[in-house]
Amino acid sequence: MTTPTKFFCLFLLFFVFSCHKKTEVLLDKNHIDTLSENKREKYLDSIVNLLKIKNNDSVVRDLYLKISSEYYYINNSEKSLDVSLKSFNLSKMAKDSVRMAKSLYHIGDCYENNKKDSAYFYYLQAQKIYEKISDYDNVGRMLFNKAHVLFYDGNYIECEVELSKALQYLKNSKNHSLIYTCNNLMGNCLEKLVSYDEALVYHKLALRELEKMKVGDKDEIEVYNVTSTINICNLYDLKGEFSESVEKLQRLLSEDLRRKQPRLYANVLSNLAYSKMKSGDFKNVESMFLESLKIVDSIGVESDVLYKKIRIGEYYLTQRDTAKSIQNLKDANQLAIKIKSSNEILTSLKLLSKADTKNSLVYSNEYIRVSDSINTVQKNTHNKYARIEYETSRIEDENRMLTKNNFYILIISFGLILFLAIFFVLRYLKYKNKELEFLQQQQKANEEIYMLLTEQHKKINIAKENEKAKIAKELHDGVMNKIYGVRMNLGFFNSKIEESIIEKRKEYIFELQNIENEIRSISHDISKSSFFDGNDFNVLLMSLIENQKDISRTEFKYINDGNFEWGTIQNIYKINVYRIVQEAILNINKYSNAKKCDVKILRKNDTTLLLSISDDGEGFDVKTRKSGIGLNNMKERANSLNGQFNIESKIGEGTKIEVTLCLQA
Repeated sequence: MTTPTKFFCLFLLFFVFSCHKKTEVLLDKNHIDTLSENKREKYLDSIVNLLKIKNNDSVVRDLYLKISSEYYYINNSEKSLDVSLKSFNLSKMAKDSVRMAKSLYHIGDCYENNKKDSAYFYYLQAQKIYEKISDYDNVGRMLFNKAHVLFYDGNYIECEVELSKALQYLKNSKNHSLIYTCNNLMGNCLEKLVSYDEALVYHKLALRELEKMKVGDKDEIEVYNVTSTINICNLYDLKGEFSESVEKLQRLLSEDLRRKQPRLYANVLSNLAYSKMKSGDFKNVESMFLESLKIVDSIGVESDVLYKKIRIGEYYLTQRDTAKSIQNLKDANQLAIKIKSSNEILTSLKLLSKADTKNSLVYSNEYIRVSDSINTVQKNTHNKYARIEYETSRIEDENRMLTKNNFYILIISFGLILFLAIFFVLRYLKYKNKELEFLQQQQKANEEIYMLLTEQHKKINIAKENEKAKIAKELHDGVMNKIYGVRMNLGFFNSKIEESIIEKRKEYIFELQNIENEIRSISHDISKSSFFDGNDFNVLLMSLIENQKDISRTEFKYINDGNFEWGTIQNIYKINVYRIVQEAILNINKYSNAKKCDVKILRKNDTTLLLSISDDGEGFDVKTRKSGIGLNNMKERANSLNGQFNIESKIGEGTKIEVTLCLQA
């Protein structure tokens, strides 16, 4: 292959996979026919190599089928078979019935010339698939292919049966070319069965189909017309109507036919010469036979050479030129043996027994031996094709039975699985019911326990409240009154004029006043804890802060976001928040000298509460004051509720306390 040709092929191959349309252009018959046979084969080989790395899709499978046909056209049956098998396997993997059947069809074509039984088998497999997909045109085509195999194996009765089936499938078809071919082969088959009148009917039916074909197929129609006319003339010859044959064949001879279809022209010429010979008109017969032989010999069609040799030998026999007759008939016999043409072997032996009188007995015995052998082979062949049909049918029956058994197994398996599934579901539901009953009993027991605990808790709370009220009352009515009396007495003694005594008494009086305030505060706290539930906590906090106006120089401000109800929060959180605020206010009054203090309570989300107390007082060093009692009390209260306590302070920059509490339902 030259370098420009290589580049051209590579360029085309680049586009073969770009789109389906490019693929059609690449494998266009007109383009491939311009290549020599050697270049065409290499070109097809290169495409096959590229297809090996492509995904299995319909375009690739179609390409394999087209390449198979091209290999077949250049008589490379081996490569055509390989590519067809590849196409079949890919189509089977893709469950592509159409291309599976077409691949089997191509495989059958590859075997037809050397293994007719294999060809018959693959045509039969293709037929079965086409029947399943209701492609009746191709069913008819496969029946015709089977009939063609049977015809050339001499099994004319079975051939007639297959053609009858094919024509039945094709009765509503628009494929006039295929119908023509079936009728034509049926005519030839009936001719072999010596049913000349019936054969003539089918050949005329074939000609009738030509009238229905498109005008654009003019050359093809002409070929079919000439072929049918030759077949009809053969029937006229067999019936002894030679004048009819001569008249029809003479009309076919033309220079146009000789130029376009030389092989067909040679057959017409040979048949015309034979009909004239049979009618007793020997004018130009020899030259016509020799010219037809020369044409087919130059083409290289051995089967046509064989037929021409036999007819030339028969002609020389009528002219009593035994030497030429024997020579042509011997050549024909050897060629018939070579190409395994059984009918022509018998015909040549029969004519040789007439031409060579000295060896007539030898040829006659050979004729009988070959005839018996052919009959045996044909009988075996008949059995072989019948066996193929039977075995295929048996395998299909077994597959149907296997499919049926598999279906039953599948149904039974499904039933068992369904039964087991229902069984386990019922067991599971039973288990869940027991579990639910247990949970209900447990919930009932928990409710009873909760009621008992609630009742006990109420009794404890009542006892606590009574005890606290008693203590508060004792503190207020007993201790407070006594301390108050002492303070009053000290105030009375304070009227003495000694300055040192006066100062001393002032200190005691001030200290007693602090004790009084502290006891009062404790008394009030003990009493208040009992009414957190019945009072608004915001009001209590505001009261605590408002009370600082009279006893503190610091301006206190209470801030809350108002986005939540204190009634939803447990008392334990309220009590500790109150105590922390109270402790912080006490520390601010004692140590900070602050002008302002903000007390903020914010709810960050449903579960988080933030308390912030910040002042602008003197501040202190956090590191040195970590162990203060007040700070420790506040931190312990926060920790008891799993909260976080944080204090920030610097000398001269005030103090900020933050408490974060995680609320519980």
